[in-house]
Amino acid sequence: MQDLLEKIDKTRLPKHVAIIMDGNGRWAREKGQDRLYGHFHGVESVRNIVEGAGEIGIQYLTLYAFSTENWDRPAQEVTGLMELLIETIKKEAADLKKNNIKLHVIGDMSMLPDRARKELQEVLDETHDNTSMHLIMALSYSSRWELVNAVKNIAVDVKNGKIEPETINQDTLQRYLTTSEFPDPELMIRTSGEYRISNFLLYQLAYAELYFTNVRWPDFRKENLYEAIIDYQNRERRFGKTGEQVKTEPVH
Repeated sequence: MQDLLEKIDKTRLPKHVAIIMDGNGRWAREKGQDRLYGHFHGVESVRNIVEGAGEIGIQYLTLYAFSTENWDRPAQEVTGLMELLIETIKKEAADLKKNNIKLHVIGDMSMLPDRARKELQEVLDETHDNTSMHLIMALSYSSRWELVNAVKNIAVDVKNGKIEPETINQDTLQRYLTTSEFPDPELMIRTSGEYRISNFLLYQLAYAELYFTNVRWPDFRKENLYEAIIDYQNRERRFGKTGEQVKTEPVH
C-alpha cells in the first residue's frame, strides 16, 4: 500500500472520479451464493473506497449504484437491494458526518420506495454543510433519462420566455443536468471486466480517462483505486490538442 501511495502525485489528482460498481452478482455466483450476497459484500467496498478516496484528497466521488434499467431485474433482487440501501444509509450516516463528507444523489428519486427516499433525504440534510469530500450516489439513474429531462426543462423555459433559443449552448445544457454543481469526471473506473459505459454520465465523460479492471466490485479496495489513479497520471490528457501543444503550454 505504501509503495502505491508514494507513486501518486498529490498535485495531479483527478478532482472527480466516477466508478461503475460492477460484478456483485458474478462474485456471488462464483462463491455459490445468490446475487444479494454479492450486493451485501459490495457495501464493504463502497466504505473502503470512500475512505481511500478521502485519504488521498479526491474531492468528488460518484458511484453508480442503481440504474433505471436495474428496475427490470427480478423483483426479489430489487426488493433486497432497496432494503440494503435503506440499511446502509442508516449505518453510514454517522461516519459521513464524522468525516465531513457531503452526500448527493442523482437520478429519478421518484422511482424509489417512500421509505428509501425518506432515509436518503434525512442524510442529505444532515450532511448538507459538510465540505471535505462530495460523495455522489447515482440511484435510479440513467444518462439518457437525464438528457431527456434536461431538454424538456430547457423547452419549458424557452416556451416561458426565460431562454432565447439562439443563446442555448453547452453551458446551458450543463446547467440543466443533475450534475450541474459538480465538475466533470476526469477518471472513470469500471470493475469486473466489462468494457462499456452502460448509460452512465454519457455527456459528462466526454474527456474522461477510462480505466477497466477485471476485479469484481466486492474485491475492489483502496489498492485497486490507487492503481487506477497511477495509471491515470501516466497518461497524457490532450483534450483534442496535439501532444506537442500540451507539453509547451504554461503550467497554471
